Amino acid sequence: MTIILDGKKLAGDIEERLKHEIEVGSNNAGRVPGLAVIRIGDDPASEVYVRNKEKACFRIGIKSFVYHLSDQISQDELLEKILFLNNDETIDGILLQLPLPKGFDDSLYLKAINPDKDVDGLHSLNLGRLLKGERGPRSCTPAGVMALLK
Repeated sequence: MTIILDGKKLAGDIEERLKHEIEVGSNNAGRVPGLAVIRIGDDPASEVYVRNKEKACFRIGIKSFVYHLSDQISQDELLEKILFLNNDETIDGILLQLPLPKGFDDSLYLKAINPDKDVDGLHSLNLGRLLKGERGPRSCTPAGVMALLK
């Protein structure tokens, strides 16, 4: 027996559900959720990925803040940007677009993101929660595959 998995239909269904949940939550909170995306340099694949995230945020009612930084940024400046976003009350989630420029230690910056704002679930605390079967943010692609299979 053949089963056709329709990812576009599933994505549309999920977006409709999220749009409603975000509208209700935004009314209760008095503001819409905010997603900050940090992208460094001009990697074409990263540009497309981030642009698609912006469009998805718009469709479901999330405010998108994209920080497109020069690949000449210093490591300290990147850390300062992450710490600033951690403390920004209008930002509910932070996505650090990988790969980072050569010489940057991904793990240092992923650990700097507040675990509660880590939308990719890559902070070591969130990876530990995943291994223990506890609630927490999950990486989008594997979570999407599991939703489609379910």
